[in-house]
Amino acid sequence: MHLPSKSDSAEMRKKWQMRYSKSYCDAMLLPSEMSSVTILTHKGTGDELVATLHKSGLMAIEKTSENEGVFEGSVPDDAGVLATYDLRLSRILEILKAYEPKQKGIRHMLGRKIEKKRVKPRTLAEKIAEAEHLLDEVEATVLDTERRINELQEEREALEEKKRKLELLSLFPIDVAWLGKSRYVILKFGIATDLSPIKDAGIDFYARPVGGKKEKQWAVLLVSHVSQEEKLGALKHFEEIPIEGKGPPAQLLRDTERQMETLTREMESMKRELAEVYRKRRHDILSVREEIRIEKQEKDIYRNFGETRYTFVIQGWCLTEHEKQLKTLIEHATGGDNVTLCRRVPRNPGDAPIHLKNPRWARPFETFLELFSLPKYNEVNPTLFLGISFIIFFAIMLGDMGYGTVIFLLSLVGYFKFKESEFIRSWSFIGILLGLATMVAGFLFNGFFGDFVPRFIYGNTEQMLYHMEIFGFTLPIDALHKPVIILAIALILGLAHLNMGFAVGMYQNVKRRNFRGIVEEQIPWFLLQIGGGMLIGETLLELWTLGSTAQIIAIVFTIIGIIFLFKRKGPLGFFEITGYMGDWLSYARLLALGLATAGMALAFNIVAQLLPDIVPYIGVVLMPIVLVVAHFANLLLQALGAGVHALRLQYVEFFNRFYEGGGKKFVPFQIVRKFTEEIK
Repeated sequence: MHLPSKSDSAEMRKKWQMRYSKSYCDAMLLPSEMSSVTILTHKGTGDELVATLHKSGLMAIEKTSENEGVFEGSVPDDAGVLATYDLRLSRILEILKAYEPKQKGIRHMLGRKIEKKRVKPRTLAEKIAEAEHLLDEVEATVLDTERRINELQEEREALEEKKRKLELLSLFPIDVAWLGKSRYVILKFGIATDLSPIKDAGIDFYARPVGGKKEKQWAVLLVSHVSQEEKLGALKHFEEIPIEGKGPPAQLLRDTERQMETLTREMESMKRELAEVYRKRRHDILSVREEIRIEKQEKDIYRNFGETRYTFVIQGWCLTEHEKQLKTLIEHATGGDNVTLCRRVPRNPGDAPIHLKNPRWARPFETFLELFSLPKYNEVNPTLFLGISFIIFFAIMLGDMGYGTVIFLLSLVGYFKFKESEFIRSWSFIGILLGLATMVAGFLFNGFFGDFVPRFIYGNTEQMLYHMEIFGFTLPIDALHKPVIILAIALILGLAHLNMGFAVGMYQNVKRRNFRGIVEEQIPWFLLQIGGGMLIGETLLELWTLGSTAQIIAIVFTIIGIIFLFKRKGPLGFFEITGYMGDWLSYARLLALGLATAGMALAFNIVAQLLPDIVPYIGVVLMPIVLVVAHFANLLLQALGAGVHALRLQYVEFFNRFYEGGGKKFVPFQIVRKFTEEIK
């Protein structure tokens, strides 16, 4: 690229600056430019090409549509072998993980630090050999031990059931061997929910209550002559419990408990063995499985290819800026035996996948956008606007310097303490920004844990945190005593936010060459707001007096705006106006949540201050505890509310001005290593 020098004319430098600024603006405000890619290559170069594409991560490969002479690609035989090894290794990991010692603490919940195993490039045969060798060492031991543990568990459950029966039978002083049918007597043991049928049948029995207060049950021992066998079989509300053995139930119960203890010790020993195997071999198994899965991905991708007798047809997408690099890699991998076509996808209509290029600070906010929907290829990427306005709205709604400090410090700890977790670092970075912004808002709105400083330090609840005048404005603004000022700020910010949406929509229509959309969708609102605002300010609010020329301009703007709205929407144009007013007034929630935070903090401070008088001596000890617990609870509650409502203002009020969404994420075919690191 030619850079401007001193010898270049001023006009040339100006053109270059305009061009650079325009392309940079487009790159920030629109999804990255994509190119459709079609590769035709000889089958003999397929493996090398796939490995190159996989390693580069430059191309998203999509399924090639079948045409005349082009058929669906067939997966190599190696894919089945690799799938088998993947399944076996995953099975071993699943078994071993179940016996990992349970650990406590926040570090364990957030995940352990992963130390990547350094591996050299190897052939598929070498990777399969390594997997086979590892499985030879651990698979049989793990599976046999797991099987034996399951067998012991089943034995223990059977003994548990026997123990339960013997505990009931031990209520009666008999020998277990007596149960059953002899020459003259039948002895049965069981549970009855109603003794009446036994009494009515005239059968001798012994009963002991075993049920709870709500559920009536009895352990029952039935004794009858063999001639009453038919009556015994027909008894209702009686369930026989068969027990085998010889000797007193109490003795059998002790023997059963000893057997259970022996089984438990054996099981625990085996579980410790598996836990030790997991500790020693976990990383080996994970790294080998990752290598196998990488190879499996390269085999499975053949399903997406088109195939002829001698060639492969590969279709997909790449970033336009990576076209040349991709072509060079393809050329090198195929030895020149290829035909590669790259075509930049036009914005209109544009069905390409979506890749967002945001500044580093804004990338964590992409999560909020994905929660709603990614933009279409010809839509504006609103991440920047979403990030900035979310921070501002959250800060105003929480609006307390003390709470902001807590969020900032906790996020700072998370950001530096859990460096290995990208998830924690990302959310901690958002927390750092929100904490700083909330500290600024609290500084402006006289909030530090409510009125903690004036109440407990200054000793005067009417005194402000500080006093300062800037350009005639007195700071801080007391949100509780001057809510109208906060409401005015909220509505001004809301108006700016909504009009930013219209401005973004106008830019979007310009990029789409939809100039009619600008005239119908954005300009009427600008005219209506300017004209209507001028008239309302004069007639209803009496804020100013318009001259005759200004009055005519206001009336003309208002009429033109209304005409365009009703022309596009018909009678529903009226509801467009009322809907817009509702969206604007929705920003009053900035005041409402701010007052809720300040009001609850104030209430907690008052309660804590009264505690020493309400509960002498003990109240002095309780006061700091109540302050910490109450303010922390208020912080959690109000921060959650501020986050939800700040997002709501983005999704409903702001996005409604220009945004549809529905884009599909650009997911390149690439190697993702979590447990290994390839070295040369």
